[in-house]
Amino acid sequence: MNHFAEPRNFAEVARYLVALWRREGTLQFLRLSSTLGSEKSVAGEMWKYGVVFGLLSFAFISYMLLTEGGAAFNTSSDGINWGLAVSTYVFFALTSSGLTFIASLSMVFGFREYYAVAKRCIWLAIITLGAAFTALALELGHPFRMLWAMPSGLQYLSPMFWMGVFYLIDLVLLLIKFDRLWHDDWDSPLSHFLSIASFVAVILASGMLGLVFGSMVMRPMWYGSFTAVYFILTAALSGTAAIVLATYLAYGFRHENMPEPLRSMASGKALSKVIATLSGIALFSVVTRLWTGLWSNLDGLEGFHALVGSPAFHLEVWAGLALPFVLMVTPSLQRQPRWQITAAALVLPAMFIDRHLFLVTGQAVPMFKGAWATELTAYVPSVTEWAITVLSVAIVFAFYGLGEKLFNLAADPRHKVRESAEEGNLVLKPVPAGRAASPTAPGAAS
Repeated sequence: MNHFAEPRNFAEVARYLVALWRREGTLQFLRLSSTLGSEKSVAGEMWKYGVVFGLLSFAFISYMLLTEGGAAFNTSSDGINWGLAVSTYVFFALTSSGLTFIASLSMVFGFREYYAVAKRCIWLAIITLGAAFTALALELGHPFRMLWAMPSGLQYLSPMFWMGVFYLIDLVLLLIKFDRLWHDDWDSPLSHFLSIASFVAVILASGMLGLVFGSMVMRPMWYGSFTAVYFILTAALSGTAAIVLATYLAYGFRHENMPEPLRSMASGKALSKVIATLSGIALFSVVTRLWTGLWSNLDGLEGFHALVGSPAFHLEVWAGLALPFVLMVTPSLQRQPRWQITAAALVLPAMFIDRHLFLVTGQAVPMFKGAWATELTAYVPSVTEWAITVLSVAIVFAFYGLGEKLFNLAADPRHKVRESAEEGNLVLKPVPAGRAASPTAPGAAS
């Protein structure tokens, strides 16, 4: 498959854009920028619709927050404190962590078959973490206070403090790591150090996010060290589903459009086995947690009875976990692209449902009101909260489309990328295992 030559730095991108503007004129330049090229492409469509929905949702959110403030959210200090916006943050933050886990399989642990998606995973991890931070910032109301409140307050005993610190470190490491991959540095000591440091940081970050909930003894449905472990495991599941969907989406869900390294991976069991394993573990964890909650008569666990009666919970368990597990452990199905796509498309929304139900049902039992308060606190997200979720999704789509067009996200150190002087496209050539490759300049000898 042919690719455009990947720019080496942002200065090269800027020079190209300026030259394009001068050649095409302002109106044509804006039209080309809105679709990322003169020809229709999947990346251009993701960018276009992501920008449109992102701008519309951000405008609506801004208006509601400026006119109504916190009243735009259906949350309250004596009921559901954290609503859909926080669920969105947790979902995208853990998906980002999971994508880093998948990239680490090749760059830390040496499973070479995962090199084909490593660079794409890192880029997606950056933009999903950005989407998570956006949702959280809009929910907080005054996010910039963190710039001086965190260092001056220094609540070093709080899991929430360390969650913020480790996710910030994670983002910085991801940005540096992607820059190294952008310049084809896969095997240097610095690149290896960044890979290991990023893996450690993301375990600490996602684990601390779990401890934010697991440390709250007044919320029995959240309390316990298992919450941190569950978040790490399901983060890996979310990341696997995300990379499967994103990879197929980039090539129009057509297996034959993929470059050879990706096509070989998709034809194998590499990602299918990960989905099967993690969906099975997640299913077991959800069922055993529900069983324990229903069996116990401890005050505060009444939310588990509400889960049993929730259609969304059954959709998550049966359609989002059980069915993908069956699909991906069936030998005749696990190698077929349509079933890989189906499994990933079921798992990812199920994980969003899981984050939201975990958050809301954990707060549904009123605190400090005694066992006589038999009714659970009702919660329905407001339109503004849904708009924040739409904005986060739009950010991911827009920047994934931009990254797909700007970078060679299918780069693989097991193959040498050589630009043909005659045809102006990128040609894949195998190189010996264990050696990273870099593009040969146009016109250079092969």
